[in-house]
Amino acid sequence: MATQKVVDVEMLTDEDVMNMPEKEYMSPLQLEFFRLKLLAHEKEILDNAKKTTQAFQEQETNYIADPSDRATIEEEYALELRTRDRERKLLQKVRKALYLIETGDYGFCEDTGEPIGLKRLIARPTASLTIEAQERREKLQKHYAED
Repeated sequence: MATQKVVDVEMLTDEDVMNMPEKEYMSPLQLEFFRLKLLAHEKEILDNAKKTTQAFQEQETNYIADPSDRATIEEEYALELRTRDRERKLLQKVRKALYLIETGDYGFCEDTGEPIGLKRLIARPTASLTIEAQERREKLQKHYAED
């Protein structure tokens, strides 16, 4: 009688997942691995947003008389807001990926239904297309942008 090995998903590394047999693709263990990875990413984005909000609130009480100092601070604000906007868009992708895990569609290309692949998902857990499908979309977007 073989004993089943119990794996602590929180201890899994990217390499451990990459070394799993192909038949394990998007097994409950792998889905949980990616779910935890996505939740950590979501928390990081939300923490960054909270820190930015707090920093802006603290700065509002300080009046800066020197115009060049004020300009520097405003430029830093603008950069920070652009960063938060990119993270806001990424947060939507993270939440979509978490939803796809719940529905059982995570890890498969939304265009072709083919597996996206572990290597790509580890590098970009929010990926919803295979590399080939992504390249096709980018070529089409470029083509229509040129018209």
